[in-house]
Amino acid sequence: MTPETEQPDPSRVSEQSEPPRRQVPGIPVGPPRQDSDVDQEAHEALQMKVAMKMVGSAMVFIGFIQVFMSASTGAEISIFPMILYFAGLALWAYSSVRIVVVRYAVIAFSLFCIVAFINIGEVLFWHKYVIYWGTIAMVVYFMFQNPMKPSKPS
Repeated sequence: MTPETEQPDPSRVSEQSEPPRRQVPGIPVGPPRQDSDVDQEAHEALQMKVAMKMVGSAMVFIGFIQVFMSASTGAEISIFPMILYFAGLALWAYSSVRIVVVRYAVIAFSLFCIVAFINIGEVLFWHKYVIYWGTIAMVVYFMFQNPMKPSKPS
């Protein structure tokens, strides 16, 4: 007698080829859904805000480093680092600040400072120190501010 070979059941084969799924609370398991909860325009707007935060922060950092080096060595600088600093501050505020009045106040202040430096045409000693200590105060404020986490309902 020859042993009969069993034909595999198609439903069993697909079950055996899939690894077992482990359910983790809060994390969806399985292939991504085609009908996402976030529409394409909102997703692109979020990506643009993140890019603006990155570019604005980089511009503020590059402008601040030049102001810091000038203030610590006593060297003179052109108005370009100040323009870079305040343009970065305006970009950062537009993408980060949620309160509309504060957002546009920071943007208006930044644009006013840019126009003032272009009109003056030079950076004085006290300008550098106002930027230096103002940036340090802003960093210290955000460093010690605790993020507000929404409470979870029980």
